[in-house]
Amino acid sequence: MKQIIVLGAGMVGSAMALDLAKTHSVCLCDADNNRLKTFENKYPNLKIRHLDVTDTTQLKTVISPFDIVLSAVPGFLGFSTLKTIIEAGKDVVDISFFAENALDLKPLAEKNNITAVVDCGVAPGMGNIILGRYNELLKLTHFECLVGGLPKVKTWPFCYKAPFSPVDVIEEYTRPARYVEQGQIITREPLSDCEYVEFEKVGTLESFNTDGLRSILYTMSHIPNMKEKTLRYPGHVEYIKVLKASGFFDDAPVELKGKRVTPLEMSSKLLFNAWKLNPEDEELTVMRVTLRGKDHNGNDQEVIYDLYDEYCKKTKTSSMSRTTGYTATAMVNLILDGQFNAKGLFPPEQIGKYESCFDFIMSYLEEREVIYEKRYTTIN
Repeated sequence: MKQIIVLGAGMVGSAMALDLAKTHSVCLCDADNNRLKTFENKYPNLKIRHLDVTDTTQLKTVISPFDIVLSAVPGFLGFSTLKTIIEAGKDVVDISFFAENALDLKPLAEKNNITAVVDCGVAPGMGNIILGRYNELLKLTHFECLVGGLPKVKTWPFCYKAPFSPVDVIEEYTRPARYVEQGQIITREPLSDCEYVEFEKVGTLESFNTDGLRSILYTMSHIPNMKEKTLRYPGHVEYIKVLKASGFFDDAPVELKGKRVTPLEMSSKLLFNAWKLNPEDEELTVMRVTLRGKDHNGNDQEVIYDLYDEYCKKTKTSSMSRTTGYTATAMVNLILDGQFNAKGLFPPEQIGKYESCFDFIMSYLEEREVIYEKRYTTIN
């Protein structure tokens, strides 16, 4: 039985730990003891341990006996934690959505002869994996990924709930958005280019620019048109723009009654309750990946992958935890089983290029009822 350590016991981290504990020995770590106690003595193959990942010496010591590390820490801790894991010489799969460029750690991963797979969630993650597969099959000209996690019950004003920290969500709303148009990287304000898109099981959603292409900007630079946009219920963007324009997301301290506080800290505190996704709140994940290009016979093809996934009442697991976490646990199994053993640091598109890896991940997700429906059309 393989030994796995999971860093972060949030909704996604804990879902991954429970999935892996079915067949492996798993240690779930977090700095929050109250969160950890939820899992104490409940599952035979699951152990818990208090761990502060910012203590790099302790982190290296704790992960030392394990076969692989699965990192699900908050985004602001992601890059430094990943760097420490690589320095410790441990294989790692990472789902933390950090602002830094993970590819900067590629030389370190190669030097330490380990396998590191980053951004291995739903988006970034599965969108990249699908892109990587079809980059082998078509001469691609277009890639678009639309994705969003949404509550089933719309609550005014934001109609939004998140399994992530509000700080991470606000980061997505404030980080400049990059996309590729006619071979050029274009940088726009986040929340821009808002468009309405129809989805069969959800209805009308609004899509807007966010900085979701990440590694694809560099690894798939030969594709002339690439874009990632976030999905929300109509009206959400306007409320966020009002907060942003009013300075509620600024990180420069202001003085209030003799105390200094940043608007971002205050907003995060207020939005925590408004956006908090409780363990049994029903929500859903919607994603549409569209690819266009020429096949080996010169025919124009369009491939669309649609995902619609809901909160699982049987296991009481959020859809975002399932769609994000099970991609990562599939990757963990690929590495532990020796099906992917290349050394270095790899974004998901460099995993999806291999047919065997792509098929394994798709089958792994399907076994857990995370279903991607494919439409393949020849364009006349």
